[in-house]
Amino acid sequence: MNNTVTIKNCKVVNEGQIEEKDLVIKNGRFEKIGNDLLSEGEVIDAAGLFLFPGVIDDQCHFREPGLTERGSIKTESLSAIAGGTTSFMDMPNVIPPTLDLGLWREKISIAEQTASANFSFYMGTSNTNIDEIKAIDPKEVCGIKIFMGSSTGNLHVDSDDALNDLFKESPVIITTHCEDDPIIKAKEQEFLAKYGENIPVEMHAEIRAREACLKSSKKAIGLAEKHNANLHILHLTTKEEIELFSNKPLSEKRITAEVCIPHLYFSKDDYATKGTLIKCNPSIKETADRDALRKGLLEGYIDYVATDHAPHQLEGKSNNYMDCPSGIPSVQHTLLVLLELVREGVYSLNDLPYYLSHKVADRFKIIDRGYVREGYWADCVLVDLEHEHKITKENTSYFCGWSPFEGDTFNSKIISTFVNGRHAYNEGKILETNLGMQLEFDR
Repeated sequence: MNNTVTIKNCKVVNEGQIEEKDLVIKNGRFEKIGNDLLSEGEVIDAAGLFLFPGVIDDQCHFREPGLTERGSIKTESLSAIAGGTTSFMDMPNVIPPTLDLGLWREKISIAEQTASANFSFYMGTSNTNIDEIKAIDPKEVCGIKIFMGSSTGNLHVDSDDALNDLFKESPVIITTHCEDDPIIKAKEQEFLAKYGENIPVEMHAEIRAREACLKSSKKAIGLAEKHNANLHILHLTTKEEIELFSNKPLSEKRITAEVCIPHLYFSKDDYATKGTLIKCNPSIKETADRDALRKGLLEGYIDYVATDHAPHQLEGKSNNYMDCPSGIPSVQHTLLVLLELVREGVYSLNDLPYYLSHKVADRFKIIDRGYVREGYWADCVLVDLEHEHKITKENTSYFCGWSPFEGDTFNSKIISTFVNGRHAYNEGKILETNLGMQLEFDR
């Protein structure tokens, strides 16, 4: 199969610039980027289309092993490339949880055989697995995940001694889910007493309360400052938390934060129409929080965007509040959501690669990805910015069969996705599968 592709006449959105360019991709990498380049191999005329570096999502739950009735590395990575996401980092709360390097390597083995996007996997943490964490090779493992709020199995780290050890000893980035469990449990009892089992779903914003997030985030930052640790706090949801961070250049930070698509797009008002479909942890909160998160990203206090993609079967998501699992599938719609915010005037088109690719690659020190540069791996996506379409079950590819965006209208469309230089997706069709490679880190 021909391993050379020429993309002609596209507008390249990269490193703060938008420039019409031709690109020659050879042996998986961008070989030439310029004007009036000689066509080689497969030729794609992309006149009128915009080319972005492939999205890198540092927070996904692809549900394998043990939870594959919801999704798998195979199915969710296919959804990823359908949305222009070409690399993902997957979380450890699977069955069994990824608490040792043997289990981590098993996930790598599955991905090598089935992943259609590039991949890495976090190591999980517990109160007792510090020796496994110390044995991590920083060139291979993207990071560790600490659940500082409730989670599945024994992934909840609630021992202060264990937390100190993890923050002191981790050889890789520490990522944290920050919610204070005692506050949440007390709120839950308060609302059960008030409503019984019929708690309105919009009360999720009050039960998974802002004070629970703020207290836990402050604790994580305090530990990071104490041990000079490399900390990244996942999925901020409150305006108060933003004030804990700096907007210095990313290269000068050891403590960073991200915002996820549900919290950037939805607000508490959307529970009225979306119901339990947008129940996630931490919770979607007030419109003022959403707007502050948008502003925090724009001003650099929040560094970039992820999804926290977490599919569940629709049957479970249709249950009442107390029996409904938390989590939203969103990896197919990351770029489309950000393009809608550009259309609304929240962001500029030039800046999207910083939020979705450049800064993620820089933060994790991913080798040769996240930019459209000669010599880099050719992970990229072509987009039509003037193609209005409604999200339906038919054009949603999640294995779980539903989307919280169903019924919403987006004004842009993903046309083509390239993974490691191969034309993987085009106009609603998967062209090639299993193209993903393990991410490598310069550490």
